[in-house]
Amino acid sequence: MQNLIAIVQNNPGLLILIVAWSTVWKAIATWHAARNSQLGWFIALFIINTVGVLEIIYLSFFAKRKP
Repeated sequence: MQNLIAIVQNNPGLLILIVAWSTVWKAIATWHAARNSQLGWFIALFIINTVGVLEIIYLSFFAKRKP
């Protein structure tokens, strides 16, 4: 864990990239959850920060798809 912190501290561009990646996935996933009236997912996606992992899982397996 300390190695990861050191890598991010030495590479501020990496931190910016991680934040941008997470923000894009969070925006897409929360938008889909809101449109599908999935309040539980919306709250979980909005509160829990997983660097896009939970958002990708939601979009891949739990988001309602229109025919």
